Amino acid sequence: MAHDLSSDAALAVELVEQAGALAARIRSEGLDVEEKTSGSDVVTQADVAAERLIVERLTLERPDDAIVGEEGTSRPGTSGRTWVIDPVDGTYNFMRGSDWWCSAIALTGEEDVLLGAVHHPALGETWLGGPDLPSTRNGARLDPLPDTPAEARCATTYLHPPFFKDEVGVAFARGLEQVGTLRMLGSGTMDAMAIASGRWDVLFQHSVEDWDRLPGAAIIRGAGGTSTQVDAAGVLWTVSGSSRAVEDVAAALVR
Repeated sequence: MAHDLSSDAALAVELVEQAGALAARIRSEGLDVEEKTSGSDVVTQADVAAERLIVERLTLERPDDAIVGEEGTSRPGTSGRTWVIDPVDGTYNFMRGSDWWCSAIALTGEEDVLLGAVHHPALGETWLGGPDLPSTRNGARLDPLPDTPAEARCATTYLHPPFFKDEVGVAFARGLEQVGTLRMLGSGTMDAMAIASGRWDVLFQHSVEDWDRLPGAAIIRGAGGTSTQVDAAGVLWTVSGSSRAVEDVAAALVR
């Protein structure tokens, strides 16, 4: 069954708001934390429950679409469309009591991402947008992204020290030459929302999973920005933000 973009968008907003509210409630009651690959790569019962909530709803509402979730969901589909779920982006922050986390989802077609939706429970903010869907925050159209001069740009990343050794670190340093300051707050999608909202300018990091990349990239693009991937120093980098900043950082990475 075909669905129009507006109905998909409305569903995506409902899903991230419900998942975010569920995760926040579970956190308030106490978390069980398990390590995945390291002490900073963790999962809680809230991540699992929030993903289950989204999957159950999509199974009913969009039975022909594929689903991929960070916490293990992998369901094939027949429509050529895929919902990509990050039930809690910034789980380490979430587990430690920080509010810099969100629930996020993206919908992709056969050739490109169609939309992204992100909910930030701490401030009750919900972003929605995509390449053909002008981005909004709580229903209000986002302003065009600023064209900040290189020396005043704020970059964001989620590269822990083990992820920028040797040649990768050299490439990372070249990218930093195109910005004035750097932030690493632990939720790539929330960082992308700060960029989409005009607070910061460019995000770049390597080896990014689709659930960490697509929701934010869709909304940045819907706000007039760009998102690209480039190979540099043997790894694949995602660069998203205002168009000129993305162009400058991407060129520096591969220089």
